[in-house]
Amino acid sequence: MGESVNQVGQGLSPFVEIGRAHWASLAPSTPLPLQETEIVQLRGLGNPLDMREVSEVYLPLTRLINLYASNARALYDSTRGYLGEHSSRTPFVIGVAGSVAVGKSTIARLLRELLARWSDTPRVELITTDGFLYPNAELQRRGIMNRKGFPESYDRRSLLRFVSAVKSGVAEVRAPFYSHLSYDIVPEAQVVVRQPDILIVEGLNVLQPPLRNNLAVSDLFDFSIYVDARTSDIERWYVNRFLDLQRGAFANPSSYFHRYASLSEVEARATARSIWESINLPNLMANIRPTRSRATLVLRKESDHTVKHVLLRKV
Repeated sequence: MGESVNQVGQGLSPFVEIGRAHWASLAPSTPLPLQETEIVQLRGLGNPLDMREVSEVYLPLTRLINLYASNARALYDSTRGYLGEHSSRTPFVIGVAGSVAVGKSTIARLLRELLARWSDTPRVELITTDGFLYPNAELQRRGIMNRKGFPESYDRRSLLRFVSAVKSGVAEVRAPFYSHLSYDIVPEAQVVVRQPDILIVEGLNVLQPPLRNNLAVSDLFDFSIYVDARTSDIERWYVNRFLDLQRGAFANPSSYFHRYASLSEVEARATARSIWESINLPNLMANIRPTRSRATLVLRKESDHTVKHVLLRKV
């Protein structure tokens, strides 16, 4: 780009683009609170997260989020004083969106650990929208099992009620639990969130606009992140992750995808590409990528998963 900070589209875009070197210099006095062993544990399959990436990309990001959260609290306190109210503060809510296999889950887990190290936000909870997918039986009843992950496969009203309750300061809020082993909602199992300082909501479609004139879950976000990459890179990451899972989790007889465990590598690659082309790519192009412009911040990844550019919505 030539400069460290640029107006995207010569002022026609709502974002400014910040180069990696300049972004990395924004939080020079902020210590890295994680050890290398902790970073290794946070990695997703095929995501080579390391100390340098955390220090140069995600540490400045958490510092920025901390600034947003601090200012949100100050505005809330001022407004409460102006109105003469005495209600308690509500959680700061962050949305993390992006394609399958782009690394958003790893980023959400990393943000949870980093943000919890800030003294004013020690309680950070992470919820994924997988728990708000309709159970497989309901997807089959509706004839949309092959569209799992598309917006219509989620119980969006339940997700909105959940985030609204957390945002409103309800003492204890429960969400369904999703098992990646069984590829389904687990009956009676729940995730419990108890008045966090920060709630991170991670999922494919969390930045979806509202249906008609209704409220969308993204309307409740105080900060949102879209994880971006070239489509060809995401496809390659997806195929490689499928192969890793085939050699690992799919070998478990209890896995929903156990039928793929005996495939040859050639067959596994062909299967992964077929799933990508018939499900994940159409969902990315029609539903996920169009929400990118709704984010507060966009992380642009290169082919090796490193972030080279950050797009920040203009204030």
